[in-house]
Amino acid sequence: MNVDFKDWIGRKIERRDVIDERTVAEFEATLSPHLFRGTFAPLGIHWCLSPDVLTADFLGGDGHPKLGIYLPEVGLPRRMWAGGELTIHGHFNVGDHVTKQSVLADISFKTGKSGRLCFVTVNHDYAANGRVVIEERQDIVYREAAGINPALQSSTSVEPAETTWRVTPTSTLLFRYSAMTFNGHRIHYDETYARDIEGYDGLVVHGPMQATLMLNLAATVLGRMPSKFSYRGMSPLVLGAPFSVNASDTGSSLSLRCVSAHGVVTMSGSTSHV
Repeated sequence: MNVDFKDWIGRKIERRDVIDERTVAEFEATLSPHLFRGTFAPLGIHWCLSPDVLTADFLGGDGHPKLGIYLPEVGLPRRMWAGGELTIHGHFNVGDHVTKQSVLADISFKTGKSGRLCFVTVNHDYAANGRVVIEERQDIVYREAAGINPALQSSTSVEPAETTWRVTPTSTLLFRYSAMTFNGHRIHYDETYARDIEGYDGLVVHGPMQATLMLNLAATVLGRMPSKFSYRGMSPLVLGAPFSVNASDTGSSLSLRCVSAHGVVTMSGSTSHV
């Protein structure tokens, strides 16, 4: 697709939200007990703030906002949360008024094993009380219509972890997380759509939820919030069996991963000790 998207690069959107007691209570009820316990708002709650809020007539067939509104129409229908990186300067508190500023940073096309891919990079700054608390680079990938198994990468050889959380995903868990993030992507709640249209083996566990669990496990192991946290989607995590969230100390960093019941690494991550 030889289209010039330079007019999209640098586009900026600013939104505001509040971390209220109800938001925190819902977040903790959904993900407990797999959270780092601190005196501040839970880690990962920023992914629930300032979502794209549009009426139904502005949504695509997948339940996401139609391309061409916030992100360009790239000619590829299937969206996945590919990964990114957080730089964490501090923490949020209950009651904070948060400003989220998003800038479209890059659009690139590649060809992989599953066909043509479009990678979109969006940079988000989350600020409260006049200071930036979290800087995020978010990577989104758009793919061709289903026909090939949508896995990005798989592994059946997983090294033993020093610390492990075991998580049992349910359709209720996926529903609650979709509701908290106002995420209408049908792969998380419409099993017929997920199988027949997108080509998955069932309902898909959210990428941000997996990243949230890895971030909280890292903080639990370190005893504090990390200053850097990177994450990358490796393979779809499909509902149906418990999965593990693992952390191993490599000396200078923590190696993190989510692993399916079949031994497939679905998301990897890392955080430095600095």
